[in-house]
Amino acid sequence: MIRLARNYATKPSAEWPPLFYRILQNRIRDWQRRQTLRNKVIMVPRKNTDEHDAWQPIESAPDRAAAGPQKTLQKDAAIERLNEAVGELPQRQREVFLLRAIEELSVEQTATTLDIGAGSVKTHYSRALTNLRDKLGEHWP
Repeated sequence: MIRLARNYATKPSAEWPPLFYRILQNRIRDWQRRQTLRNKVIMVPRKNTDEHDAWQPIESAPDRAAAGPQKTLQKDAAIERLNEAVGELPQRQREVFLLRAIEELSVEQTATTLDIGAGSVKTHYSRALTNLRDKLGEHWP
């Protein structure tokens, strides 16, 4: 919102909603790209549910040597296809999918963020998942 106010204060208020959604969409896409890069470079530790077990970083690290180059290529191709498929979704479905799946917002938070009803969020999210499953059938089990 600050970016909208700072850069587009001189624009008529009728033009603000599409500008806001474009800024939001770009910020979500930038965050997703940073997370993808971060997950490739940095190992993020996961908390154990059992407080008595000490976290063992070596034991919980993925065994990249066991994957081999063929698996790595397949995984990279699948991730690339996922990014393309998300980009091909209709705008509203893409926004809802990214907010729900990537940002991990609740239905209510997503509805508030996009200024739509909770039922619309559920519908768009369901349709986005269906579209992604149809498009990624050969890449994702």
